[in-house]
Amino acid sequence: MEYELTTVKEISEMSKKYNLHSWSAQGLLKPKVMIGGEGIYFWDGEGKRYYDMSSQLVNLNIGHGNKKVIKAIQEQAERLAYSSPSFAIDVRSQLAKMIVELAPANMGKVFFTLGGADANENAIKIAKMVTGRSKIFSRYRSYHGSTYGAANLTGEPRRYTCEPGIPGFVKFFDPYIYRSPVPFASEEVAAKYYLGQLREQIIYEGRESVAAIFLETITGSNGVIIPPRGYLKGIRDICDEFGILMVCDEVMTGWGRTGEWFAVNHFDVLPDMITFAKGITCGYAPIGGVLVSKGIASYFDDHFLSCGLTYSAHPLGCAAGIATIEYYKEMGLIGQAKERGGTLGKLLEALKEKHACVGDVRYIGLFSAIELVKNKVTKEPLVEYGLDPDKIMKKIIGMLDARGFYTYSHENSLMVAPPLIITDQELEAALAIMDEVLSDVDKLI
Repeated sequence: MEYELTTVKEISEMSKKYNLHSWSAQGLLKPKVMIGGEGIYFWDGEGKRYYDMSSQLVNLNIGHGNKKVIKAIQEQAERLAYSSPSFAIDVRSQLAKMIVELAPANMGKVFFTLGGADANENAIKIAKMVTGRSKIFSRYRSYHGSTYGAANLTGEPRRYTCEPGIPGFVKFFDPYIYRSPVPFASEEVAAKYYLGQLREQIIYEGRESVAAIFLETITGSNGVIIPPRGYLKGIRDICDEFGILMVCDEVMTGWGRTGEWFAVNHFDVLPDMITFAKGITCGYAPIGGVLVSKGIASYFDDHFLSCGLTYSAHPLGCAAGIATIEYYKEMGLIGQAKERGGTLGKLLEALKEKHACVGDVRYIGLFSAIELVKNKVTKEPLVEYGLDPDKIMKKIIGMLDARGFYTYSHENSLMVAPPLIITDQELEAALAIMDEVLSDVDKLI
């Protein structure tokens, strides 16, 4: 579909007039008009093409315009567009079975939601119901959603508007080795240190009061912080010691993003619950969920599950989820993400070597971040945590955008997480744009 430029302007102005846009001061907005996309690209209203190097919000794993998933949604809409969650229907049953069969071996059932935030909301409730305890631990550098409970679970500044918070939410520190004040000799030593700190904090909070420890398996928007060797197994051990449930938020990292169906597979650990969304339908229809262990599933055989959503396991979302999983398998996208991740890693390391502004690069599969600094030796961040009064990161995103590289930033990191269908050649072409922009940033610092 083509739009006249005047129409494009009208769409943008109408959006400003009638829509409240998330995470923005409305008066400063100039919303880009998006008119279509295919594969790893999308187009704005003036016909300009962009590399979608953040997969929109790290969810469009299969890229734009996937005909298989679109057809599945169309056919389901004609057959049965909606059903109350109390009914058993074919796509609802089939998708749950497919997910459990792909999940870690200890998982037993799925509770479906609409997205990641309400998946975490319901995981909080389930943890409290199963344990009878009140406190929930999560990390400072974390994002688990912006609904009220999920925002209290979140550690970073997007939680501030929900404070004073809900009693019982306790924060602890990530094993963020790059910015640690302690010069660790190895990843294992770092893991031991952070686990020791966490264990001590749990004791001070009261061993018998902690229901669950929530953590992004790999910290996502807050810098793609990959846990050091032994860390997640250590979390599992602490949870077992004190009867605490381990909940892994895989909203970003699930469904092939890291080169495995779920990121926990990299670390040989079995959590009690996994929350997911994003890549299960890649945004083609809303759905998310909570995977629960067989033990938790059996608990609710004779205990009341006090969770419910009007659109839980929506038929259109379920149909999209089935088609998406089938497409992952048909195209070998999980293995491809791991393979392309090798190319991405080499390109990122080259940028780190070349540019004075690049302090660190972190990557696993097609999930990565570039951390920007003013000084590589001191590691002084390009912008302070929670502060960017001069809008430096916004300017850098604008420089990328002007060259047709679409992504987003958070704090002093740039996200690089393209669709899993990307080729090596497309990665090289897109990262060449990043190279140009980082050269300009070098001059700024």
